[in-house]
Amino acid sequence: MGNLQAWKQELDDIVRGACGGFLFGIPLLYTMEVWWIGAWIGPPRLPAVLALTFGVVFLLNRTAGFRSTRDVRVEDALRDSVEAMALGTICSLLMLVLLREITPQTALGEALGKVVFEGVPFTMGVALANLLLRTDSDEGTSQDPDQDNQDALNITLTDLGFTAIGAVFIAFNIAPTDEISMLAAATSPPWLLLIVLASLLISYGIVFEADFADQKKRARQQGLFQQPLSETVFSYLVSLAIAAAMLWFFDRLAFDDLWQLWLSHTLLLGLPATIGGAAGRLVV
Repeated sequence: MGNLQAWKQELDDIVRGACGGFLFGIPLLYTMEVWWIGAWIGPPRLPAVLALTFGVVFLLNRTAGFRSTRDVRVEDALRDSVEAMALGTICSLLMLVLLREITPQTALGEALGKVVFEGVPFTMGVALANLLLRTDSDEGTSQDPDQDNQDALNITLTDLGFTAIGAVFIAFNIAPTDEISMLAAATSPPWLLLIVLASLLISYGIVFEADFADQKKRARQQGLFQQPLSETVFSYLVSLAIAAAMLWFFDRLAFDDLWQLWLSHTLLLGLPATIGGAAGRLVV
């Protein structure tokens, strides 16, 4: 029983760390300059990047970290730093593959450089997981009667507003750039479906599994779409609408463009917009 509980705690810590990585790393993932730098930087410089990242992550793990237990012993911080870098690297690799920036045709050196450079913000996010929108009220039993008694429409509109704010904050910075068009040109329908699934999964994990903010309080809410699955889907649709609006606002898409173009661009921008929307909902 003790081993089972320990494994469950380890899994919770990994999920929290990964979600912190996505919150921190996704915006930079949509930056072509980082792809290019990673592609041409020589192998001798990569160990220096890894060493610098490890040093910063070690300092972060001494004060924050991604585990629910905040042990600041040097040996624990060293171990957590290795795990944070491994987790950040895996998240970076998975997202680069999902966005088709790494394919079977990509040279090993180029792929390694992209993963290392894109892995830096992901690793930082893992190390900052307990500081990113985390509160200490999760274990508490106190309730806010006024909040609990809000009518369903009010709660739904609040969630809608903060989802939109978070989605706009992220999408506004990415929509004007050329990255979305570049990614869309290399993405086929099956990969778009995987992007939809990844968007939903990451959004669900951030809000309902990563133990950020007060999840017990969210579970007590009685909004129109407050069940975890329905809230995740509804918020994703809102984020997609924001993504499409931002693409139109910045003249990246026009009403006379093909619907396939609208679909691919919106789904690709919808991934970071959804993560921003999930972060926005944690503020509520």
